[in-house]
Amino acid sequence: MKKLFVGLALALSLGSIAFAEAPKAPAAAPAAPAAAAPAATAPATQAAPAAMQAVPAPGAPAAAAPAAKPADDGKLKANPKVTIPIFLIIIGATMAVVVWSAKKTKSAADFYTAGGGITGTQNGWAIAGDYMSAASFLGISGMISLYGYDGFMYSVGWLVAYITVLLIVAEPCRNAGKYTLGDILAFRTEPKPVRAVAALSVVAVSTFYLTAQMVGAGKLMQLLLGIDYKVAVIGVGILMVGYVVFGGMTATTWVQIIKAGLLMSGAGLLSLLVMMKANMNPIQFFNDIAANPKIIDHVKLLPVYMKEVEAGKATAEAGQRFLEPGLFLTNPLDQISLGMALVLGTAGMPHILMRFFTVPTAQAARKSVIVAMFIIGSFYILTTLLGFGAAIHLSPQGIQKVDKGGNMAAMMLAKALGGDISPFLGDLLLAFLCAVAFATILAVVSGLVLAASAAIAHDIYVNVIKDGHADQHEQVFAARTTSFVVGAAGIIIGIAAEKQNVAHLVALAFAVASSGNLPVVVLSLFWRKFNTAGVICGLVVGTIVSIGLVMISPNMTYPNKVADDAKKAYTKLEKEIAEGKVKPEAMEKTMKTIETKKAEEAKNRGGKSIMGLDKPLFTLKNPGIISIPVGFLAAILGALAFPSRRSEEMFDEIYVRQNTGIGMAKAIDH
Repeated sequence: MKKLFVGLALALSLGSIAFAEAPKAPAAAPAAPAAAAPAATAPATQAAPAAMQAVPAPGAPAAAAPAAKPADDGKLKANPKVTIPIFLIIIGATMAVVVWSAKKTKSAADFYTAGGGITGTQNGWAIAGDYMSAASFLGISGMISLYGYDGFMYSVGWLVAYITVLLIVAEPCRNAGKYTLGDILAFRTEPKPVRAVAALSVVAVSTFYLTAQMVGAGKLMQLLLGIDYKVAVIGVGILMVGYVVFGGMTATTWVQIIKAGLLMSGAGLLSLLVMMKANMNPIQFFNDIAANPKIIDHVKLLPVYMKEVEAGKATAEAGQRFLEPGLFLTNPLDQISLGMALVLGTAGMPHILMRFFTVPTAQAARKSVIVAMFIIGSFYILTTLLGFGAAIHLSPQGIQKVDKGGNMAAMMLAKALGGDISPFLGDLLLAFLCAVAFATILAVVSGLVLAASAAIAHDIYVNVIKDGHADQHEQVFAARTTSFVVGAAGIIIGIAAEKQNVAHLVALAFAVASSGNLPVVVLSLFWRKFNTAGVICGLVVGTIVSIGLVMISPNMTYPNKVADDAKKAYTKLEKEIAEGKVKPEAMEKTMKTIETKKAEEAKNRGGKSIMGLDKPLFTLKNPGIISIPVGFLAAILGALAFPSRRSEEMFDEIYVRQNTGIGMAKAIDH
């Protein structure tokens, strides 16, 4: 049965990719590529930078010297004859991992934590693979190509976040938990209500993040390969379900390791080509940026720089200004709030916490974080080279012609620099990066599905409904069933959200993780007086406040603003027509654009956001600066208002356990 399903999953997934043989018109930019990378917070992924919001990540370039010109029609197209074989190889390799893993997955420990037999180095690579979303790869490099230095500063938060993980949660969570967040929180509290509330929080975070990833997957494949959006989402979903249902944590871990290796290889190779263009000279590289006429023209039209010039505050030439902060992250409070959510939110992400239960010792847990930090840090250095390299060799204006958010900058750069050597190499590099982005999404969504299914099966079914009385066979069956259901729900939600702006979902994921999950995890491990009331208050209040603030923040869609933007767009085009700037051959296309924008204005004028607002009530893109302190305060006040002698008496046991690992199940070899 397992082999039959794996074969069916492989056939259906390959069938979805085969649609690329008859490409359709590419869609608009990805809604929030994994990451779909990264809305107001994040990985990976993360208040997306413009590189994700225009899609958020979080969504035909005119080339600047010494540029190689992409497609003249303003579209980026992969060559199916090159791309499909690479996709088949990657999918085939990962499905082989599933078949191998399925033979080893027999108990609940095998399914949820690979039996605790993953080494520190392997787990470090898997954490990196779980964390580096498509938003990290596409969104951050795109943001750097459009806003320079600020894009790099945005990515620093994800690296620094692992210092929090290393110093605070990695070792204690590994020693005190078993499979899920609920295991940690329920150790010295009333288990049933705590597990139920914790499971709801985990499912909420995972769903927000999973939806953004699924939409990003569909849009990315639609844009690059011409695959129908629904087919792309279904294909990704089938593979995701196959990985998790049959391979469990072992398969998910190795898929993430493979993905991390591919991502680092692709980014490293492309970065090498970028530096070769600068004769491997960093000084020349940055001089090329500051002196590039296209970059200078781009910066001069940015609202921030225009205001600085008008106010007489411009302290640098436009090219040099591209290498200085403040072109995108202009609000200090927003920067602080974003930083808080990134640094603290990562330590509360359930699919990251779950990874620390897969290693045999606390030392391995620490090692895995250090390895992950090294890989993630190296990766973000490479994205900096890719972003600035794209700005030099493609120009910000050219990148925005393909995708206003800049999400395709790295893909365009691969095709351009490879094409400088030979057209085939350009197609090959683009195809490889397409496959890497696809593998990236698969790895992230698999981890999210596993975390959500563990919360439902282990916390709700086994420990709440069955009161802990379920044999191994029943536990594994429940885990696989819930994984299938969660995966199917992810596919349905992904299809339903096709036309929605889902960038805010990543903001929600990190906001809930930092405001709800992290306070209760930290206080459960380190505060003697913490108890059941504190856990429930912290989770409920932190979650509600963070979600509420995001729902009234600039992350949401405000129809009147959409209408205003549409009016500005068609007014500009009408002015260009009146001034004779539009060429006769482009007149028909321009008139259609004007009609489309006018219809868009009419459709949205007078509308309100999902919360019934004309404009944001909360002006920050990320609520962390308010919701994180509120989450901690609610947890503390709840614990003090309803003290529990039992929780206090059990603190010594969990304190010893988290520092020694006594009571952890012995790992098995893999």
